Amino acid sequence: MRDSVSSSAMTDQHIDQLFLQARTHSAWLDQPVAPQLLQKLYAMTAMGPTSANCSPLRVIFVCSPQAKERLLPHMAAGNREKTRQAPVTAILAYDLDFPEQLATLYPHEPSAPSWFTSSADATRIAALRNGSLQGGYFILAARSLGLDCGPMGGFDAEAVAQAFFPDRPYEVNFLCNLGYGDDQALHPRLPRLSFETACEVV
Repeated sequence: MRDSVSSSAMTDQHIDQLFLQARTHSAWLDQPVAPQLLQKLYAMTAMGPTSANCSPLRVIFVCSPQAKERLLPHMAAGNREKTRQAPVTAILAYDLDFPEQLATLYPHEPSAPSWFTSSADATRIAALRNGSLQGGYFILAARSLGLDCGPMGGFDAEAVAQAFFPDRPYEVNFLCNLGYGDDQALHPRLPRLSFETACEVV
C-alpha cells in the first residue's frame, strides 16, 4: 500500500508545477534550452492519447536568429519582441495527411484510415481536434521538464505554414514560446471561472 502522506505531498508539488503555480510567460531569461530537452519534450508529448493513435501533431522548434527573422514578419506586432527574446518558439501544426501514418500507428485495424477520410472536412476536424489535444500535452510536458511556456495566437497561419512547411499539407494551430521565464515581469494572475459557472453535473 502506498504511503498516502508522501504520495499526496509529491502530487501537490507536481500539481503546483503543472497547474496552480505555472504561468504564461512573455518575458524570458537569457538562458538557452538544450536540444536534448526538446527531444524529450516531444517524446513525452507523443505518449498522450489521440483518436486511433492518429498523432497529427507536427512541430518545428525555431531556435536560430535566422529562423526567428523568418517567423517574426508573420506575427502580430504585440507578439514579435517576446518571440525574439524567447530561446525557442515552437510552431505546432497538424498534418492533413495523418491517415497515411495509421498503418504504422494503428496496424491492427487496416480500415482505420477510412474513419478519418470520408470528406476533407472530416479529415481537417480530426486533425485539428487531435492536434489540439497534443498541443495541451505539449504544454504540460514542457512544464514538467522545468520549462516555461508562452502559447500564442496572433499570427498569419497560412504565411507561417508557407515559410516553414512548404509543399507539406500542414496547417498551423498555434505558436508556443519556450524557455525560462522572467518571473519579475509577471502581472497578478487573472481570475478563472468557478466550477458553478463553467460546469454541470447531470
